[in-house]
Amino acid sequence: MVVKANTLAKPAAGAKSAAKAAPAKPVAVKPVAAAKPAAPAAKPVAVAKPAAKPAAKAVAEKDSGFRKGDFVVYPTHGVGKILGVETQEVSGHSLQLIIIHFEKDRMTLRVPVAKAKNSGLRKLSSRKVMDAALQTLKGRSRVKRAMWSRRAQEYEAKINSGDPVSIAEVVRDLHRNADQPDQSYSERQIYQAALDRLVRELAAIDGIDEQSAHQRLHQVLKAVAA
Repeated sequence: MVVKANTLAKPAAGAKSAAKAAPAKPVAVKPVAAAKPAAPAAKPVAVAKPAAKPAAKAVAEKDSGFRKGDFVVYPTHGVGKILGVETQEVSGHSLQLIIIHFEKDRMTLRVPVAKAKNSGLRKLSSRKVMDAALQTLKGRSRVKRAMWSRRAQEYEAKINSGDPVSIAEVVRDLHRNADQPDQSYSERQIYQAALDRLVRELAAIDGIDEQSAHQRLHQVLKAVAA
C-alpha cells in the first residue's frame, strides 16, 4: 500500500494540551488580616499610702520656775523633790510636765506646767513664813465648841491647804501634854498627819534630817506646856 506523503498522523488525544498548557488562573489570595495592636499595658495601680499621723501640736515651752533637784510642796502630798521638767505627748498634744517624787509616800506625780499654779504647787516656804508657823505653835489652843466630825473636816482642809501656818494651827490645837486626856484615834491620825507635814518642810528649809526637825518642833511644844 502506498502512503501519501502529505498525510500526517493526528496527534494523540491530550497531546495538544500537553504541547500548549493553558495559562494558570491566578489564585486569589486572601489578604492576611493585620494583627491587632497589643492592648496597652495596664497602668500601675496607685497604692494608697497610710495616712500620716497628725503631728503633735507643739506648744511654746514655758519657764515653769522649777528646776531639777528643787524641793516643792504639793498641797495633798506635802514636800516632794523635782526629778525634772519634761515634754511628753498626751492625746496628740505636747505637754510640759513637772515630775515630782514623794519619798515618804513612795510615789511620783506629774503636774502640767500650765496647771501648776492652780493645783497649789509651790516652792518651799521662806524662812519668815516658817518662823511664823513656829510662833503659832507657841500660842494657846483654840478648839471650837463643835462636833468632832465638823472640826475634823476643818483640820483636814487646813492640812491640805499646804500653808505652814494653817498646819501649825492643827498641831497646836490637837497636841496633848502628859497631864491632858489622851487623844482619840481619829485625833491622833490628824495630829500626826499635820506634824509630819510641818516636820518635812522644816527639814527641807533648814537642810536637816526629819528626826532633827521633829525634835525641834517637840522642844517648841514642850516649852509652851512648861
